[in-house]
Amino acid sequence: MAPLQPYQGPARKLVVAMDIGTTYSGVAYAVLDPGQIPKIQGVTRFPGQENAAGDSKIPSILYYRRDGTVYAIGAEAALPGIELDAEDEDLLYVEWFKLHLRPESLDSDEIKRRDLPALPEGKTVLDVFVDFTRYLFDCTQRYITESHANGESLWASVKDRIEFVLSHPNGWEGLQQGKMRQAATMAGLVPDTQEGRARVHFVTEGEASLHFCIRSGLATDSITDGENVMIVDAGGGTVDISSYSFVSTSPLSVEEIASPDCILQGSTRVNGRAKAFLQERLKDSAYGNEEDIKAMLEYFDKSTKPVFRDPTEQSYIKFGSMGCNDPKAKIRRGQLLLTGPEMEAFYKPSLDAIVQAVQKQRETASRPISTVFLVGGFAASPWLFAHLQHAIKPFGLTLCRPDSHTNKAVAEGGVSFYLEHFVAVRVIKMTYGTVINTSYDVNDPEHISRSWKMIIRPSGRVVIPDSFSPILTKEVLTRMASQGTRVRGTTEVSKGYFKEARELKTLDTMSAEIICYRGKKEDPRWVDLEPECFTTLCTIFADTSEVAKTPRKGRNGTHYSQSFDVVLVCGLTELQAQIRWVENGVEKRGPAKIVYDDDLELAP
Repeated sequence: MAPLQPYQGPARKLVVAMDIGTTYSGVAYAVLDPGQIPKIQGVTRFPGQENAAGDSKIPSILYYRRDGTVYAIGAEAALPGIELDAEDEDLLYVEWFKLHLRPESLDSDEIKRRDLPALPEGKTVLDVFVDFTRYLFDCTQRYITESHANGESLWASVKDRIEFVLSHPNGWEGLQQGKMRQAATMAGLVPDTQEGRARVHFVTEGEASLHFCIRSGLATDSITDGENVMIVDAGGGTVDISSYSFVSTSPLSVEEIASPDCILQGSTRVNGRAKAFLQERLKDSAYGNEEDIKAMLEYFDKSTKPVFRDPTEQSYIKFGSMGCNDPKAKIRRGQLLLTGPEMEAFYKPSLDAIVQAVQKQRETASRPISTVFLVGGFAASPWLFAHLQHAIKPFGLTLCRPDSHTNKAVAEGGVSFYLEHFVAVRVIKMTYGTVINTSYDVNDPEHISRSWKMIIRPSGRVVIPDSFSPILTKEVLTRMASQGTRVRGTTEVSKGYFKEARELKTLDTMSAEIICYRGKKEDPRWVDLEPECFTTLCTIFADTSEVAKTPRKGRNGTHYSQSFDVVLVCGLTELQAQIRWVENGVEKRGPAKIVYDDDLELAP
């Protein structure tokens, strides 16, 4: 793999990538000096982990006091004796908080939001993200100032010029990105201004993993022009599947060839099945109490699960003391026996779901795939690797994984994403548009069936509400490609609209809701036919108070009209939208700031 290129910017800055995972989190960074080749580094020293220097991950856990303040985070929340402190001080334990932020569309039959560990009363998932993000930022500052020569002066020189890259699962959308950006501002990473918010960037975990594989040499040592690969990022909460084509290896150019997928079958589901199994086996045992089962699950997660590989061998969970015995529950001298088939039953649903997702990705990809790269914390499981390798071999797929450090793939890949942007073309997952009032057509059966909804506008025009106007669709992308335009990060798609009103001041501001459609219709026309398939992604605004508006005479008297375009920038890992209009013959644009639907009351 070719080395990173020297930084071409005019002044020193810092890029920090944060990977807040369901079970573990990490940070990577690079100091960017003009003319110098950047070096991607990980934060490898955290409070409470001094005896494990070099570890690039901390557990994504917190303890809160009853008054809502933080007691301990990360490795400090996993120190020996912390459970006694929690009991003495009545602390509240938080884990897996990231999954509370996921889109409702990711709910599965096996895990739903109500099944997740509850957040403390009075705490929202945004509150927890703010606390955890602030902690990671503080740890990053401490690490850089302590690890670099003249670290204090280095930090002082970049503290107002830090670019942040936040990673998230493939299945997360604009609403989740908006919450994460809001958490970044509330945590003090950037000021809550347009310029500050613009310093927060997003990358999917699948694409960050691709960058890691490329940078580590795994995806480039044997890759040739035109080869196609799949990335399976198996983490704690989700498994993200992405597929790419190496259009060129010199210079490196990559294109997405299938819509990314995300399933809730990470390693936490193995723990969840183990917990249900233990509760059932021990329901009549003296060791079926909550405290003993919690101790068993902790040992299972740290010691039993990571080494399981052979279903012909037995596994053990240690807990309590050597005096703990219950032959009926297969407990002897403080060790609970698990047979190989019992252990496999914890893993198999996740394996089956991953294989199914891989097969789906392979079938929908626009080009044939030959190699699959397995990364993420769950990838370290010898059982998962061996069985996934065996399961996808009949598909003609070869499975590879890095020898080590798969747990830092997303954080380091996030920095590489900011520096290099290997992926030039992406596939959109949904159709994006807006809801409009459409002119009533007396010959259209769909209009006739909705005639009871008719509205008469100030101009006298008769309209029907709830019409979906697509702006960005796969058809649009195909048409642009056929005209020789590659759909890249700067590609804009727009559509014109207008608004009319009796009062002039009504048109001083324009707004439009960006709606996404997840259904299967190629040409969705009406929101009321499949309301469950339409979701409000964001609302955009524009100040049009300076536009000269000419009064017009209509059937219902004098009225005013304002024309504008809704512009979507596609191909980015974060969808951007804005309103465009003409003012005194000059094109104007509203800010690209996206105000998310459930945050409207928080907007200044």
